[in-house]
Amino acid sequence: MHWLLDGTVGPKTLTAGLFTSAISTASNSPEEYGGTWGGFGKRYGMRLTGIATSNTMEAAFGSMWGEDPRYFRTEGEPFKGRVRNVMAMAFLAHNREGELKPAYARFLAIPGSNFLSNTWRADSEAMTNDALRRTLWGFLGQMGSNAFTEFWPDFHRRILHNKF
Repeated sequence: MHWLLDGTVGPKTLTAGLFTSAISTASNSPEEYGGTWGGFGKRYGMRLTGIATSNTMEAAFGSMWGEDPRYFRTEGEPFKGRVRNVMAMAFLAHNREGELKPAYARFLAIPGSNFLSNTWRADSEAMTNDALRRTLWGFLGQMGSNAFTEFWPDFHRRILHNKF
């Protein structure tokens, strides 16, 4: 439940939504929302509904199947291994025994929520190819979230606090 709430309305995801909504508003995509503050709000809300749907689906199916959707840092590993882990864990999850297995709940949740969201999206972004593109962005976003979790503590400690 903590993962679901933090991944849906936690500071990391809400901040990411500010950036993605601002970029979409600046490029006026989709055009139906307009390039105004109201359009920004619609884009932010649309992103939030998509994230909430995907996370709820992943948490529900994952709990039934014994998958743990959390990302665990590999601090102490070489950089290359940490990057490999960031990428791999977008597609893997730990089971109840702690073994790595395919993240079946994520494989269902990301595309499922993107196709489902076609029912409430603006017409210009509610086609099959739009859902497929959002699905790709969903897995890339998972990698980005993993990378933030993996490297932010090191960056914060070493760069922001000048502790080398």
